[in-house]
Amino acid sequence: MPERIAVIGAGAFGTALAAVIAIEGRAQVTLVGREAALMADLASSRVHEAALPGIALPERLAFSADLSVISKAGIVLFAMPSQAQVEAARQYGPYLSEDAVVVTCAKGIDRSSARLLTDVLEEALPNHAIAVLSGPGFAADIAGGLPTAMAVAAGEHAVAERLARAISGRTFRLYASTDRTGVQLGGALKNVLAIACGIVEGMGLGDSARAALIARGLAEMSRFVEAMGGKAETVSGLSGLGDLVLTATSHQSRNLRFGISLGRGEPIDFSRGQLVEGAFAAAVASRLAEGLGVRMPITDAVAQVIDGSLEIPTAIEQLMSRPITTE
Repeated sequence: MPERIAVIGAGAFGTALAAVIAIEGRAQVTLVGREAALMADLASSRVHEAALPGIALPERLAFSADLSVISKAGIVLFAMPSQAQVEAARQYGPYLSEDAVVVTCAKGIDRSSARLLTDVLEEALPNHAIAVLSGPGFAADIAGGLPTAMAVAAGEHAVAERLARAISGRTFRLYASTDRTGVQLGGALKNVLAIACGIVEGMGLGDSARAALIARGLAEMSRFVEAMGGKAETVSGLSGLGDLVLTATSHQSRNLRFGISLGRGEPIDFSRGQLVEGAFAAAVASRLAEGLGVRMPITDAVAQVIDGSLEIPTAIEQLMSRPITTE
């Protein structure tokens, strides 16, 4: 019997995931959104112009605003932003089937508790296996059928393998892992480092400076992941290095564009929702690292630039004048 999969969140990434899973035809997939009118329009037009303009959605993909459809799914993907995941667990938890596996598809750390999303979801949904999907993949590329590979991590390898088989297809491949900590922190910290790379680009400091930031940022990420109980080798994989290279070099990345605006000195209204995931993650990761005694100079600098306690030229000077050590 085919898997039944519900993807909650009709933004670009959720729609792309639902589309790429549905097109294979091995699972019955429903995209669940809050707006009944939007769901009806998507079912009729098969195009989500607001999120994925010009990309046709497969006929096999179902759409619904009726939360009861969630109870029929054995796999439920939470495809809303990281800071909305806990509230989503409260809202949708009562509709989950007893044996449903919940997969968080957000890249961030819960800001209010400074905990990993899988940890807060396990607390909110104690009777369900919680997994995480992360890695280098833009929504438009995934929905457009361009080759994409990501990681899916669960507490048990058998669960991760089940998810990888159910969700993977010809153009979208998932690799199973049990290192939920490393996969999540890679997804969160690469956004912080992408902001730093955007600042470098915005200031016109050159590609050599960007390459140095990526390399040193990867080392910083590895130290933090190990201190948090994850595996250093995870950082060298899709959810670490792969996602970092993509997000730090492509202008499709909102975090990179945010950093470019900072580097150019363009006005950003922090009170009107212009912050991106990396801005939230920087402050949280910086505080966690300090408590663990882990050196994270790039993350610290990004956090201080965003909270206004450090000017960008001073941040660059401090990073470039750090003591010379071995590689």
